[in-house]
Amino acid sequence: MELVIVTGMSGAGKSNTLKFLEDLDFYCVDNLPPLLIPTLAEVCFRHGSEIDKLALGIDIRSKKQFSDLVSTLELLKYEYKIIFLEAKDNVLIKRYKETRRKHPLAIEDSIITGIKKEREKLKEIKTKATHIIDTSFTFPKELKEQINTIFLSDKPFSNLTITILSFGFKFGIPTDTDMVFDVRFIPNPFYVENLKELTGNEKEVQDYVMSHESANVFFEKLKDILDYTIPFFIKEDKHQLIISIGCTGGKHRSVTISNKLYEYFKECGHNAIVKHRDVIIPNRRI
Repeated sequence: MELVIVTGMSGAGKSNTLKFLEDLDFYCVDNLPPLLIPTLAEVCFRHGSEIDKLALGIDIRSKKQFSDLVSTLELLKYEYKIIFLEAKDNVLIKRYKETRRKHPLAIEDSIITGIKKEREKLKEIKTKATHIIDTSFTFPKELKEQINTIFLSDKPFSNLTITILSFGFKFGIPTDTDMVFDVRFIPNPFYVENLKELTGNEKEVQDYVMSHESANVFFEKLKDILDYTIPFFIKEDKHQLIISIGCTGGKHRSVTISNKLYEYFKECGHNAIVKHRDVIIPNRRI
C-alpha cells in the first residue's frame, strides 16, 4: 500500500503532480479535508479493495481545517510520503497574473500578501515533508520526470533541483543564479562558416567545440568542482541550484557545455534541467 500527501504552495504545481500520480495508477483525491484522511485510507486499503495506491491533495483551500493536517497524520496507522511543492514568490505572482486566478488567501488583499500568509500556515507541514520539489524553473514535463524518479526509479531522489542555464554575456548575466562559468576562451564556432547559423544543440557544433583540448580540460575540472560542492548543497537542504554557463552570444559554446553537463548530471542521478536563454533571440550578431 502507498499513501501520498501532496501539499505545498498554491500555484506551485500540485494539480499537475496529482495528474502524474494518476498516470502511475494512484487513486487521486484533491482538496480533501484533513480529518477525512483516516476514513478514506481505511476504505481504500481495506481487504478486498482494488485500490492499493492513494494520493491526496491537501492545502489551504480546506481553510481552518488545514490546521488539523499534522495532528491527523500523526495518528494515521499507515505509512505515507509527503510531497511538498514549492516555488519562489515572484514566480507564483507571475503565474497568478497570467492565469488571472485569485490566491485562496488573497481574496481582498494583494497576491504577495496571500503568499506570505500561506507560507506561514505551511511552515510546520513543510518540515515534515518527505520530498520538497521547487518548481520555480520547472516545466510540467520535468516535474513529471521528478515524480517518476521518486516512485519508479531505483535512483535516490534529492530535494535539490539543478538548473543548467546557458547565456550570452552580451545580453547580460542572469540575475537569479548561484554559479557563473565563462567559456569564452574556447574557440568560437561562429567563425566557422558552416557552423555559424547552427547552435550547440546540434552535433556539428558540439563536435567542433569538444574537439579542442581547452574545452575537454575545462569540462573535466567543472565536473570536479560540482561533484565536490553539490553534496554540500544537498546537506544544507538547498532546493534549487542554478548554474549559468556563458559565452559571447549564448548560442554555441555555452549551449554545448550546458548540454554535456546536463547529460552528466542525469547519469549521476541528479534532478537536472537544462535551459538555453539566448538561443532563440532573433537577428542577433555575436
